[in-house]
Parts: sequence; structure tokens; C-alpha cells
Amino acid sequence: MPKVSVIIAAYNSMHYLPQTLDSVLAQTFQDFEIIIVDDGSSDHIKTWATSLTQPNIKFFSQANAGSAAARNTALSHATGAYIAFLDADDLWDKRKLETHVQALDNNPKVGLVYSWVATMDEYDRPQGKICKNSESGDVLPRLIEHDIIECGSNPMIRRECFTQVGEFDTRFPYAQTWEMWLRIAMAYPFYCVQEPLVRYRFHPGNTSKKWQKMEANYHAIIEKVFAIAPQHYQPLKGRSYGFAYLRIAWKTLQNLDGDCQPARQFRKQALTHCPKLRFSSQCVRLSIAIIMVQLFGLDGYSQLRTNLHHLKNHLTQLPKFFSVSASS
Repeated sequence: MPKVSVIIAAYNSMHYLPQTLDSVLAQTFQDFEIIIVDDGSSDHIKTWATSLTQPNIKFFSQANAGSAAARNTALSHATGAYIAFLDADDLWDKRKLETHVQALDNNPKVGLVYSWVATMDEYDRPQGKICKNSESGDVLPRLIEHDIIECGSNPMIRRECFTQVGEFDTRFPYAQTWEMWLRIAMAYPFYCVQEPLVRYRFHPGNTSKKWQKMEANYHAIIEKVFAIAPQHYQPLKGRSYGFAYLRIAWKTLQNLDGDCQPARQFRKQALTHCPKLRFSSQCVRLSIAIIMVQLFGLDGYSQLRTNLHHLKNHLTQLPKFFSVSASS
């Protein structure tokens, strides 16, 4: 049996899926199987799948039931000791599997390994942003506030975790992965590999504008989690709601062509649940972003943000540059 089962849930993703698959096949660690589940796509994924000749690729097709159901289908066919999820439009660094396998092998009590995440646009262009969450061990207090895993393509998880905590909850079309990570965090320590080994793609097809349903999802998840969370975590409930509303506010700002009113409303909701968030970095950045979108429009703001991320990355490299220059 393979060491790792790579799970890819796909829905009308053929524009990106072949490139995504290539990033798996190019891994330095090769003891894996790939399980692709077509969740009722209307593109030519079935024809494409029949052309794949690699013996370690398994393909399944089902009626459209959502990504949680597709992931559960893949889990039911997985045989690896470790499970690695990859969204059909994202990419992995070639050392991703090798590094994560080593982390789990060296830390037998850890249930989930994740790494830093770099963002890119629909044309593979880096946006300059690297999400550098670095929490390890008991991450539940931080994870309750914010999805430190950042995207579904990041974690590698011991198979036994799913025996312990169950499958993905199909009631949650939004934030279903966050809800799963929370369940795992209640039972297992996490471990962070502090390298950007995942490239998360922002594009029009991977965003939603169903804000009310998203809000209802977050509400249901938070209530579910705190119903079973230990008593000493209960004071974090208001902060959890507050950060959830800030996340929704960010999504509205990025998807409404410059209409800032929904973002303002969700920011207000966040501060109603947790007034102390007003001076948090997340809320301050959101407030600045709202002003920038009003001044420059969404495209202008997006370009400015990308330029600032690139500048920040260049500035962080200066100490290394001068250190090398001084020693040479």
C-alpha cells in the first residue's frame, strides 16, 4: 500500500486540473496514490481521465453533491497511512510531500502537518503574499479564531484522525475544511513546516457571493464547535464570531466590483460580537482596504496590494543580502 493518498476533488476544473496533477507527479517523494473525484462536472474531465496511464491514479465520478461529499468519497477509497488534500486549481512545491511525510514520521503524536502558503492569480502570477502562520502543538485557541491552515491544499493528515473525528460534514458547503481542522485539533497536536510549499490560486471561479449562506455556515460551525469544546475555550466564542465576520467582509470586498457596503456591514457585525477587534491588525487592514477600494476601485487596490507584498518580500531579503555581501 502507498504511504500517502493524495485526494483531489474536482468540479468543472479542467482549466487548471492537468497542471495541478503535474505538480503531484513531479514530487520528490513518490510513494503515493492519487484519487480524483469528479463531483458532477459538465466539462470533459471524464474523457481526460481515461487518457491517464499512471497506475497509481484512481478516478471516480459521482452526481454533484458538493466538495465535502467528494472528499468523503475519496477517503472511502484511500489506502495510504497519510492523507494529503489538494484542490483542483492549486499547486504544490515539488518537496511538499517529502517534507510533510518527514514531519509526520518524526512526530508520531502529531495528527496534522501544514506549511506556509503563497498566493497566485489565475495566470500563475505570484501575488507576493505568503501566509506565514507558524503555530504548532495545541493550535485550537488560534484555530478557533482563524483558519491557520489557509486552504484545503495545505494539510497532510494521519489516516487514523478520520477514524477518530469522522468524515467531512456535508451540511457545510462553506468553511467545511475549517470545521474539520477544528475537530482534529481537539484530539491531536499540529505541526507547522515553515516553508511556502503550497501555491493557492485566487480566481473568479473559486469564490462565492452567497454571503448569507456563508454567514449561516460560519454560525452553525461555531455553535457546533463550542458545543463540544472544553470549558476553558468558551470565552473565545465572541472572538471566533468576530473573526468569522471579518473573513466574510474580506470576501465581499474582493468580489463585489468595488461595492464596499457589504464589507462595512460585516465589519460592524464583527465588532458587535467582539469590540476589542477594532484595533486588531485584521480589522485595521480591512478598514484601510475599504478606503483603498473606494479611492482606486477593486482592480487598482488589487494591483497596489500585490506591489506592496512584493516590496515587503524584497525588504525582508535585504538583511540576508547584506550578510552575504559582508562575508564575501
